[in-house]
Amino acid sequence: MDEQIQRGKKWLETLLTLMGVSASVTIGRVEQEERAISCWLTIDETKLTPNVIENLIGKKGETIDALQYLANVLLNIGVFDGEERFFTVELNGYRIRRQAELMAIAQKAADRVRITGMPEEIRYLSSVERRQVHSFLEKSGDLATESEGNEPDRRLIVKLRR
Repeated sequence: MDEQIQRGKKWLETLLTLMGVSASVTIGRVEQEERAISCWLTIDETKLTPNVIENLIGKKGETIDALQYLANVLLNIGVFDGEERFFTVELNGYRIRRQAELMAIAQKAADRVRITGMPEEIRYLSSVERRQVHSFLEKSGDLATESEGNEPDRRLIVKLRR
């Protein structure tokens, strides 16, 4: 297994230990994307209480997003371009459920834009979620997406491509 991915697993396990959470981490999907390798690091929830799981995910996924952000920033310091590894931190199926929700939100917005011809605004997404919606819709030849505004009121706009 890739040394950087192993480092990611060890880093997340160490961080959880420092947080007082005793849980192992498994390496999940490893995918070669266009310019990088991405990997899912899944926190084993079998020995965690519902309260600990809820705290690790956080309100609207804020804690798990922060863990994922730290993993991606810290584990790629000093790594040459093209050798970065991108990590998705998963716990209790949260990422899979949220991806399905985001795909549904993106599809509804796309459908409304196609019907009305008017831009559609999607609010209250984290930067990670906005990037996912951009990715979902970039394959649509007739639609374009862009982010507008400043945090915490940044929003994604879906519109017809010109």
